[in-house]
Amino acid sequence: MEPAEYRKMAAVEDGMWYYRALHAHVGRELTAHCGGWAAKILDAGCGTGGLIRRLTATEPAWRWSGVDVEPLACALARERCAGEIREASVTALPFAVGEFDAVVSADVLYHVDDDAAALWEAHRVLRPGGMLVVNVPAYRWLWSYHDAATQARRRYGRGEAMAKLRAAGFGPVRATHWNALLLPLVALRRKLLPAPAGGSDVQHYPPAVEWVCNLAMAGESAWLRRVGRLPFGTSILAVAQKTG
Repeated sequence: MEPAEYRKMAAVEDGMWYYRALHAHVGRELTAHCGGWAAKILDAGCGTGGLIRRLTATEPAWRWSGVDVEPLACALARERCAGEIREASVTALPFAVGEFDAVVSADVLYHVDDDAAALWEAHRVLRPGGMLVVNVPAYRWLWSYHDAATQARRRYGRGEAMAKLRAAGFGPVRATHWNALLLPLVALRRKLLPAPAGGSDVQHYPPAVEWVCNLAMAGESAWLRRVGRLPFGTSILAVAQKTG
């Protein structure tokens, strides 16, 4: 991404409704797998460190490492979170085989030219039984100014994301859409209205808008915990395990 997008991310990810929801979904899956013990977790494509920052506050026993290919992102992450941050590509992780109990790739794969190589690297650095949590944007038809501004390469279908995980050697794989309730509004904004002056949709919204979005995300989170997956939504959250 452009440096300006990283600075925008660092400014808003502690409070913006989208990052709150994304981090909550990732945290729920990690907690189910890692509990409260001193699990070693890699944020592969950590950006400006918001995920590590938020989940360290809720699970202080976890030991975090993060990598990002962008030097500015690494510098901002080091300022904002306590994990070990390295400048590296997710397609060439500077870690040993089986080093981590869990790996997170949150809104990263769609930026990478070779997403299959990134998944193989995540598989390599996981211990047997370790878990990968992936979040990617859904639907090719939703491509818009936002994807262009964030230098995206692709958007995914649910079946496609699951197939790529299996092709990278992962065993049990499950996936759900999310951000379903706001999908009509997102589609309207991105497909029918003019692009915003700032480029992407990463920004602080008025308090009333944030409240409505947070309420919608809380409802979806309750659904995912108690019922199961959502059949549609702007994002896809996938969870896969390294067998062996």
